[in-house]
Amino acid sequence: MSDFSSSKPSRRSFISSAAFGVGALAGMNIGGLAEAATGRATDTVRLTWGLSGLNLIAKERGEFEKVLARDGIKVEWLGPFPNHAPTLQAVTGGSADFSFGGSTTPALAAIIAGSPLVFTQFVVYEPRTTAIIARDGSGIDKIEDLVGKSVAVNRSGLGEFLLVAALEKHKVDRSAVKFVYLNPPDAAPALASGKVDAWSMWSPGVDIARLEYKAHDIFLEGRDLDFQIDYTSYLTTRKFATDNPALVRAVNDAFRAEGKWISDNSKDAEYIAQKAGKYSDAVRDQFIAMNRQYRYFAVDDKQFISDLQKAADWLVARKVLPEPVKVTDHLAQLRE
Repeated sequence: MSDFSSSKPSRRSFISSAAFGVGALAGMNIGGLAEAATGRATDTVRLTWGLSGLNLIAKERGEFEKVLARDGIKVEWLGPFPNHAPTLQAVTGGSADFSFGGSTTPALAAIIAGSPLVFTQFVVYEPRTTAIIARDGSGIDKIEDLVGKSVAVNRSGLGEFLLVAALEKHKVDRSAVKFVYLNPPDAAPALASGKVDAWSMWSPGVDIARLEYKAHDIFLEGRDLDFQIDYTSYLTTRKFATDNPALVRAVNDAFRAEGKWISDNSKDAEYIAQKAGKYSDAVRDQFIAMNRQYRYFAVDDKQFISDLQKAADWLVARKVLPEPVKVTDHLAQLRE
C-alpha cells in the first residue's frame, strides 16, 4: 500500500503539486511522457535464437509473437546463433536486444570483460544432460582415463566448467588434461574425426553426438555433479532495461508462458525442435522421453541469486572466470 493512502493531502500541497505538474509538462517532450507512461521507448524487440532450446520453439510455434502483439510489441528474430556467447556480443554491439537464453557462465565472463549487460530472468530445466562424452572403443570410460588426452570445451562456458568440476571430483590435476577451446560447430566434427578425444557439451548437441558418433557418457551433470553451478539466463543491456522496463517484463512473461507450454506439451515441442534441428527420429524420441520441465526465476528471487553468487564464486576460485563478480550489481531493475 502506498504511503499516500494513510494521509489526506492539504489543499495547499495539492495546489503546489498541481502547479509543479503544469510546469513539468511545459518543459517536457510529450513523446518522453508517453514513453514514461508505457515503460518502453520502443515497440519492437529484437530476439536471438539458435537451432535448439526454448527460443527456437517460441520462434517456430508463433504464439510468443501473438502474446507480445497484444501489448503492441513487434518481435524480430535474429539468428541462428551457435551458442550463448555470440548472442551476448550481438546485444552488447547493439544489433540485438536479448541474448537467447543460455549459460550464465559466459554471461558472467562477458560482464567481467566490461559488457554493459544485466540479467532479466533465469531458467532451470530438468533433466539436465550436459555431459563429457567419448567415442565408444576409445578406451576412455571414466574421468581418470582423460589423463594425457584432449577434451573440447567452450572457453569460460558450460563445457569448460563441467570438465573442471569433473577433474576436481575425481582428483585429476587439470594440467594432466589438454583443454581444446572450440565452439560447438567445430567441436562436433573434431570429436567425430578423432582430433579430440572427448567433448564436454550441453543438450542437444551432446545427445545427438551420443547417437551419431556412437559415444558414451563419462561424466553426466544431472547424475555426477553434486550441485548446480550453471543456469540458463536472459540478458539485455543496462540501458535497454532502464529505458524499457515494461517491455522487458512483457518479454519475460512471454518466455514464461512458452516454457509452461513446452513443459505441458513436450512431445509437440520436440517435433518442432526436430524439424529445425534436422536430427534423427531416435534423437527426437530420446528427448520426448525426457519430458523436460522448465522453471523460471525472477531477478529479485533472493535465494536464487544467492545460489548464483555461490556458483560464480566457485568458478572464480577455479579460474574459469578471471575475477570476482557481484551478481546483484548486474540485475535488471524491473519493478513497476
